[in-house]
Amino acid sequence: MIKITPDIKKLIEGNPLAFATTDSIGKPNVIPVAYVKVVSKNQILITDNYMKQTKENLGKNNNVCLAVWDKNWKGYKLVGSAKYFTSGKWKKFVKEMPENKGLPAKGAILVTVSKLIKLR
Repeated sequence: MIKITPDIKKLIEGNPLAFATTDSIGKPNVIPVAYVKVVSKNQILITDNYMKQTKENLGKNNNVCLAVWDKNWKGYKLVGSAKYFTSGKWKKFVKEMPENKGLPAKGAILVTVSKLIKLR
């Protein structure tokens, strides 16, 4: 099992991430995300504030890839699968995050990381 260490958690929660999805025929979509929380040793939670295409893609293909790096180019690629929540504990979690105050917090995306690859 993949383990997100405290140092990697700090990197993930302290920097914007690139979040990539594909549709059912492999057409890619990548967006920047900032409100990300590590919620277990191998799971991260992302807030959907304005993710129309990403949400559509996740309904067709739940394989995702994220990249995060700091100003010194130290970073990681995270590969995994995602599940979208419009209700329940994960939706409540993102709705209550201080970072999302005044934003729609339409849904929560729980990513289970299966590969963690160092970028440098």
